[in-house]
Amino acid sequence: MLLVTTIIQHFVSRATLSDLLAERSTNLDNLHHDPVRVLIESLLWVDGYFWLPYLAMYWFLHAPAERWLGALRWAAIGLSAHVAATYISEGLLQFAIRHGMANPELVDVRDIGVSYFLAAIVGALTYHIVYPWRWAYVGTIFVIFGLPLLIHLSFTGVGHFSSMLIGLAWYPITLSRKSHNRLWDPAESYGRWLHRRAAQC
Repeated sequence: MLLVTTIIQHFVSRATLSDLLAERSTNLDNLHHDPVRVLIESLLWVDGYFWLPYLAMYWFLHAPAERWLGALRWAAIGLSAHVAATYISEGLLQFAIRHGMANPELVDVRDIGVSYFLAAIVGALTYHIVYPWRWAYVGTIFVIFGLPLLIHLSFTGVGHFSSMLIGLAWYPITLSRKSHNRLWDPAESYGRWLHRRAAQC
């Protein structure tokens, strides 16, 4: 679906595209007037002209996560984070506007895309990795999502960090999957890759 909507983005003018995305943005104004519609429609568009980065993330992160968790668990994690992180980030933005810490014009700021969904799955994938690599993975994602908050605090940065934490909080839903799928061992995978390379030589 992202491919279809991205193609549409390439065939409309910039002004039309700006209006189209603004109507589907989960900003404060739209969340106040039509929350269900914008929460759904914002998932179907990317904030830009390029969908290949999303394809790469789906290939390397979401496809393995969906196979491991199953479609329903995968969707529950991603959708819950999309909704909760949107309200957390926009709630903080509203607080900042009311107390004079942010520009009131930000009530209409564009906030669209599937990045909160993606961040939650990245967090949940923690439980698909064997120790001690799991600790390295957790440290890496905390740096990836936490460092931007230290450099420049923004509502989208808060949303991404919140989504990652929500993904981590879904640990109980992953417990039943341990008996269905082996945990991923990066060292073992690298060893198999080296073995295949050696066999081809």
